Amino acid sequence: MSKILVIEDNAEVRENLAEILELSDYEVVTAENGKAGVEKALIEKPDLILCDVMMPELDGFGVLRILEKRAATSQIPFIFLTAKAEKTDFRKGMNLGADDYITKPFDDVELLDAIEMRLKKSERIQQVFDGTNKGLSTFINEAKGEEALRALSESRELRHFSKKDLLFKEGDYPRRLFFVASGKVKAFRINDAGKEYISKVYSKGEFLGYSALLKDTPYQESATVIEDAEISFIPKEDFFTLLYNNRDFSARFVKMLANDVEEIEEKLLSLAYDSIRKRVAEALVTLFNTAKNSKQEDISILREDLAAMVGTAKESVIRTLSDFKSEGLINVKGSVIRIINLSKLKNLPN
Repeated sequence: MSKILVIEDNAEVRENLAEILELSDYEVVTAENGKAGVEKALIEKPDLILCDVMMPELDGFGVLRILEKRAATSQIPFIFLTAKAEKTDFRKGMNLGADDYITKPFDDVELLDAIEMRLKKSERIQQVFDGTNKGLSTFINEAKGEEALRALSESRELRHFSKKDLLFKEGDYPRRLFFVASGKVKAFRINDAGKEYISKVYSKGEFLGYSALLKDTPYQESATVIEDAEISFIPKEDFFTLLYNNRDFSARFVKMLANDVEEIEEKLLSLAYDSIRKRVAEALVTLFNTAKNSKQEDISILREDLAAMVGTAKESVIRTLSDFKSEGLINVKGSVIRIINLSKLKNLPN
């Protein structure tokens, strides 16, 4: 049963909406003003929000602005309800990211049809992105919705890259977004002493290069293929069209950016306080999870790349891997590592 939040300051209209929706088998949560609506949206996590525009405390535009900035609520379909039908109000609501705009008095059937359509579209968009290149194409075409925008996706390229091929280098100006359809890519920096540090390893189903696009600045790091890969090139214009016109797509990138910040903070803490042994274990766990997402059991990585992830010398990594092998935590064959005792690696003392 889908949950709908109704934000409406008029008690009679609010009760009427709740009754119509409940009779149509929706779970209904109500709020009497914009401020209360924001609070309930954050707590209840509804599947769709119906919101009046002109309200005390906080108007509908303010509600949408706040919820759009929260990763937990930015993807929720949002429909405005208002007696004002001026074109400027309509455009303002849609530009802020509203999914639909219904004027009062409204027809019950029209309202229910609009709700059903938005819920179905949201559900399809959530389902179609399955981490494959085909899923990416379906997601983009579904998310755009408008025939005029579909042509932007047609220029996407899927290219094959071999191990050690460069995707982009630090200082290059971004012109596209990258999507890993298969294989692995490392993002890294090199300091003045020529030492490499890997900030992240990207695998199947992940995007990279979006931070530079969003900031409109040159890349702050380089990216190289570490395992034969297929990379989809998404034009810059295509990316921004989705970002500015589709709330589900933009919500995904808000979450990605939030996760990036969290990962960086954790790495800085690890470098500052954790032993090399603990850092190698954490890197192996991260690589194991990445391999698992790609339906692989083994970790294939060069020792110098692993050292660059950990932030230490290759010799220190080799010694630590040898210790882990003798302790029965891993098995090593050439550049391939197999985790034997994941639990102990995760809970390794510092």
